Amino acid sequence: MEKQRCAWCGEDPLYVAYHDTEWGVPVYDDATLFEFLTLETFQAGLSWITVLRKRENFRKAFDGFDYKKIAKYDQKKMETLLQNEGIIRNKLKVKAAITNALAFIEIQKEFGSFSNYIWGFVNGTPIKNTLKSLSEAPANTALSDAISKDLKKRGFKFVGSTVVYAHMQATGMVNDHLVSCFRYHEV
Repeated sequence: MEKQRCAWCGEDPLYVAYHDTEWGVPVYDDATLFEFLTLETFQAGLSWITVLRKRENFRKAFDGFDYKKIAKYDQKKMETLLQNEGIIRNKLKVKAAITNALAFIEIQKEFGSFSNYIWGFVNGTPIKNTLKSLSEAPANTALSDAISKDLKKRGFKFVGSTVVYAHMQATGMVNDHLVSCFRYHEV
């Protein structure tokens, strides 16, 4: 019998692997949280599969998502990134990655880690939804609105409520696997 999955991942092997191994798994590691946040900001207005297909290119272009290095990117590095056909070449989003790296480091100084900060919004415990169909999944919530507002106040860019909610889903702050999905109870 074939495993039941959330329908959004379709049959694309890359999407299926992402769904089966990463999406919704609680992430407490700052480096991984920054990677997801960066990818989510680049995804704004695009499909996630577009970003997923370019993930390795992003990883190479952005020094393995090393936020300490990204925070030091200068105009020359920005121009190099904007010439890189392997990534999404949006000047505002590239600039946001640098701005967000700086803000990320400030949050680490204040809270000890970005993980402490972001997981503090859910008291360190994932929210477990009981979705029966994709149509029940929200694009944003009052909580993602609040996190978005706080991130923006701290200087982050491209962190609207929908981007934040997608980040919450990806990093396991909220379990939005359908109850019929084999991953629902695993994460």
